[in-house]
Amino acid sequence: MGVSAIEALRRLQEGNRRFCTNVISSDALATRSRREELAMSQQPFAIVLGCSDSRVPAELVFDQGLGDLFVIRVAGNIVAPSQVGSVEFAASRFGTRLVVVLGHTQCGAILATIEALQQPSGDQSRNLRSIVERVRPSVETLLHTDLRHDPEALVRAAGRANIRASANHLRHGSRILEQLIQDDGLVVVGGEYSLESGVVEFFDGVPDSG
Repeated sequence: MGVSAIEALRRLQEGNRRFCTNVISSDALATRSRREELAMSQQPFAIVLGCSDSRVPAELVFDQGLGDLFVIRVAGNIVAPSQVGSVEFAASRFGTRLVVVLGHTQCGAILATIEALQQPSGDQSRNLRSIVERVRPSVETLLHTDLRHDPEALVRAAGRANIRASANHLRHGSRILEQLIQDDGLVVVGGEYSLESGVVEFFDGVPDSG
């Protein structure tokens, strides 16, 4: 029997507390015996779709080791078909029941999207534009509110809106994931890592008993 979503979330919360207090678990160490144990199979207890930012490695901020997390990283923690497929693969193949969309404060993809919307330019590559276009819906509506006059608040709100959008895309943009949510206890939550404090706050889709 695999780890339930609620238990997986508890493990991540406990691991993040260890990370923030500099009490690192020995289980996170990459020992030879652990490598050998995982050589033929794996059973990660959580799937993390996170940002590629070098300051937010999921295994470190959650104090987890080899084989614990199935991590997908992309700038802006956006959801495109390849990311959906990766989540589908892990959830179906390994029975992993928790998916975390992990964003972070001061995200460069959010800043780049705000800049692109406020000061349009043709200098971006087609590939970078594809990331901006995924983030755009989360930012665009906020630019029509009073937040446009407060850059720091705008970035904070846009970052969280983008996390929610990515989590919702996973919940409702895949027949496979929808079925796993309905029938098999799959849970998709959104969390934000603070670059300043090291704390991950889970704020979207968190189960009541989590």
